Order: sequence, then C-alpha cells, then structure tokens
Amino acid sequence: MKLNQLRPAKGSMKKRFKKGRGEGSGLGKTSGRGGKGQTARKSGPVRAGFEGGQTPFQRRVPKRGFNSHFPEIQIVNIGQLEKRFTGVVTPAEMLKAGLIGRKDQDVKVLGFGKVTKALHVKANRFSESAKAALEAAGGKAEVL
Repeated sequence: MKLNQLRPAKGSMKKRFKKGRGEGSGLGKTSGRGGKGQTARKSGPVRAGFEGGQTPFQRRVPKRGFNSHFPEIQIVNIGQLEKRFTGVVTPAEMLKAGLIGRKDQDVKVLGFGKVTKALHVKANRFSESAKAALEAAGGKAEVL
C-alpha cells in the first residue's frame, strides 16, 4: 500500500450540493437565502444581538442592582441537615441531597432550626449560632 493508493471508505465521502443551479433543483435562484436584504448577501449573517449599527438593547438598558466581586456562598441551615442526615455531613453529600447546587462554591451553615442528633458537619464556614447548636447536641463543626 502506498500513499497515492489510499482511498476513503466507500460511502464515507458525499458530494457537496451545489446551490444556485436553476429553479428545478430546489435551491436555485436565491440559493436558500430567501429574499433581499442584509442576510441574503455574502457578508450578511450578523452576530447575535446586532441591531444594524443601532446601539444594542443590552447596552441601552440601564444596569441596576449589585453584582458582588466576592465568591458566592451557598447557605444551608442546621434544621435541613437534621432532617436528612446522620453522622458525618460533607458538601458532597449536601449536593447529592439537593441542599446546595454547586460543588465549586463555599458552603456556609447557619443556625436556623433545631439539632437533636450528634452531627459531624464539614463546611467552609459556620455561623456562631450553628456552631454552638451543633456542639450542644454533641456534634462537631469542622471548617474545611
């Protein structure tokens, strides 16, 4: 076998359909581009959000609210942990249970709710009330 003898597998190569070859071909005349206008031209299709040179909507609309530059924190209450877990609780288990949505963001445990079980909770942050409640129930609050 030589390089000049190599051929693609039978049926793997398909001829390109040539547009603009008469009305009867199905893609003649306008070649599937519709009528006139910018999108019918060679350099026609424009990027998403382009409004023909007019200031785009996204730039015209006033920006409101506050966007924090600090990392997002996912909040979990000890009452939620009490209902779903026993023993050791990690962010991975909270993710499986649906208490948090993302594994790449910090988890903070807050003290809303009551704890009766001795839970060993591992999280990035704890409120003072959550830490006190966990330790009062015989559990532990471990900072990751």
